[in-house]
Parts: sequence; structure tokens; C-alpha cells
Amino acid sequence: MFVIELTYKADLSEIDAHMRAHMAFLKKYYAAGIFLVSGRKIPREGGIILAVGPSREKIEAIVREDPFHAHGLADFRVIEFCASQRADDVPQRVEA
Repeated sequence: MFVIELTYKADLSEIDAHMRAHMAFLKKYYAAGIFLVSGRKIPREGGIILAVGPSREKIEAIVREDPFHAHGLADFRVIEFCASQRADDVPQRVEA
């Protein structure tokens, strides 16, 4: 599993101008079964994506497709970890 951390390096007005394209990017990888959960950091200085994938290299390649990356609006950090436990009621605990 992977945690993808985005840290904005542009004004929120620039982030918002590319939000529609970023949302399309997210939807593409939710549909592909790669992204599990995502959302804004609080305060709004970036975001977090939880993902599954075959390799770190594949996740890094996906990150490079994000419009926020392509336009230089955010820095990205990919953290790989081995999920060894989970709550049985994960869907009920995660509110959208």
C-alpha cells in the first residue's frame, strides 16, 4: 500500500483552477482500482491519497499524471507500507 502526500506550492487560486482536471485524474484511478481514499489536508495545504499498486515505480508513474504535478503546483511524496492489520468496519468508519 501507499500513502501519496501532496503539498501545495502554489496559491489556492491556481490549485482551484486545475481542480476539475485533478478530480478527473482521481476518478480514473479509483475506477482502475488503484486509489482507495483521498482528501484535503486540514488546513488546506495539500492532500492525501491512499493507494494500492504493483510497485512503487507504478505509483510514481501515476503521480506524474496528476495535473497538479504536470503544472508544478504541488510536491509529491510517496510512502510505501505493508498493511498488516485493518478494522473490520473500515467502510463505516471512513466518511466521504
